[in-house]
Amino acid sequence: MFSLSPLNQRRWRNFKRNRRAFWSLWIFLAMFTLSLFAEFIANDKPILVSYRGELRTPIFSFYPETAYGGDFRTEAAYRDPEVKCLIRTGGLEDCFDDPEGLIAQVDAGDTLEGDFHKGWMIWPLVPYSYKTPVDRPGAAPLPPNTVNWLGTDDTKRDVVARVIYGFRLSILFTLIVTVCASIIGILAGALQGYFGGWVDLIFQRLIEIWGATPSIYVIIILFAILGRSFWLLVLLTILFGWTALVGVVRAEFLRARNLEYVRAAKALGVSNWTIMFRHMLPNAMVATVTLLPFIVTGTISTLAGLDFLGFGLPSSAPSLGELTLQAKQNLQAPWLGFTAFFVFAIMLSLLVFIFEGVRDAFDPRKTFS
Repeated sequence: MFSLSPLNQRRWRNFKRNRRAFWSLWIFLAMFTLSLFAEFIANDKPILVSYRGELRTPIFSFYPETAYGGDFRTEAAYRDPEVKCLIRTGGLEDCFDDPEGLIAQVDAGDTLEGDFHKGWMIWPLVPYSYKTPVDRPGAAPLPPNTVNWLGTDDTKRDVVARVIYGFRLSILFTLIVTVCASIIGILAGALQGYFGGWVDLIFQRLIEIWGATPSIYVIIILFAILGRSFWLLVLLTILFGWTALVGVVRAEFLRARNLEYVRAAKALGVSNWTIMFRHMLPNAMVATVTLLPFIVTGTISTLAGLDFLGFGLPSSAPSLGELTLQAKQNLQAPWLGFTAFFVFAIMLSLLVFIFEGVRDAFDPRKTFS
C-alpha cells in the first residue's frame, strides 16, 4: 500500500493548512479534469445514438450517412434535419421529402408508415465543437444568447466550446514543457554545481550563448519552414526554456558541495549520482520550487503571446491567445475581451496560489497555525 514518508507527510500537512493553496488545487483539478472530457461536454456529434435498436458512439467511431439510410458515404452531419429524421424514424426514405414534418410527428408520437423503429440521440451540454460554425443569422461575432452562452467569435464558432478546448490545450502544453524543461535544467545545474571547475565554466559559456539566441525569431523562422504544429512548438519551447532553473540549482549545489555531509558521503564511497540526487537535490528543492510559478505562468504567456501574434498554433486550433487577438480586432464585441481576461486571470491565479503553497510546504522554516 502506498504511503508517504514522514517528511512528505509533514509537507502535505503544511500544504493543507494553506487554505488558499489547498482550495485552489481542488478547483484547478476539477476544471482540468472536466476539460479532459471536453468531447463529452462540447461537441457537434451526439454522445450516444440509438438506431434500429443498436447503440452507436459517434464521438469514438466514424459512421457515414449511409449507415443511417442516407445517400452519402461522408460522415453523418448529426445536426442536419434529414439525418435527425433518419435516426428517429429508422431510415425512413420519406425524410428527404419533409424532414421537419416527420420529426415533428415522431416527437408527437404519431404513427408513420413503413419500417419504423424510433431512435434517439444524447447530445453534449454544448452542442458545438471548437471548430463548428454556429447556424445563427447575423454578422459575426454574435452576442451571447441561451444557446451560445458566451457568444461566437468572428468566424461564428462557439466561444464556450473554444474556451473548454483551449483551457485543456494550454494546461497540457504547460505541463509537458514545464516537466521536460525542469528535468533538463535541474540536471544541467546539478552537474555544474557539483563538479565545478571546467565543467561549470564550459556549461556557463554555452548557456550564455544559448540564452542570447532570439528565441521568438527562431520559432517564427522554423514555423515558416516546417509549418505550425503543437509538438514542434513544445519542442522549441523546451529548447529555449530549460535554462530557467539552471542558475538556482547550480548555486545550491555550489553551496552544498563542500558541506560536511557531502564530504562524509564521498569518504564512505557513495557514488556521485547518489550524493547529487538523493542527498543534495532535496535541499535545493525549495529554491527550485520557488521559480516554478514563474516558469508555469511564463509558458502559458509564451503560448498565448505567439498565438496573439499569429506565430503559434494553427489558426483552427482552440487557442486562448487567438481569442485574445479576436477581442482586440473586434472591440464592438466586448464578450470576447471579458472572456479572454477572466479565463487567463482565473487560470493563472489558481496556478500561482498552488505553487506558492507547494513552495511553502517544502520550506522547513514555514509553519501554519
